[in-house]
Amino acid sequence: MSLKIQLTEDMKNAMRAKDSITLSTIRLVNAAIKQFEVDERAEADDEKITAILTKLVKQRKDSAKIYTDAGRQDLADKENAEIEVLNRYLPKMLSTEEIETAVRLAVNETGAAGIADMGKVMGILKNRLAGKADMGEVNKILKAVLTA
Repeated sequence: MSLKIQLTEDMKNAMRAKDSITLSTIRLVNAAIKQFEVDERAEADDEKITAILTKLVKQRKDSAKIYTDAGRQDLADKENAEIEVLNRYLPKMLSTEEIETAVRLAVNETGAAGIADMGKVMGILKNRLAGKADMGEVNKILKAVLTA
């Protein structure tokens, strides 16, 4: 089942169950997908939907951190609840050890010797780890590997 169909079915179930958080989050995802399709004049496939979901999760994490820092735990909790709903549709994220293994493999393949080669390695890692890992974490690990 494609992600688009699964989102539609889950939205119907959320309406029946009167699950407002899930319903509003799925509507947000559908709006982002529609926006992509209008902008690009192309149908969004599962890979693109995964990229959209990853972007939405990152936005929610940033917002939750800002709300927490500002002392608005109620809003941070809402953002975290939305993250939980979004994560249902994302593939299982890689562990830190798995990311480090992928980074070391990419560094060896490219022959990267220092920070100057970071862009070359990140280009490869972005393609391999898209939707499977937080690219911010990948970036940190890559920096640590290249400076060691």
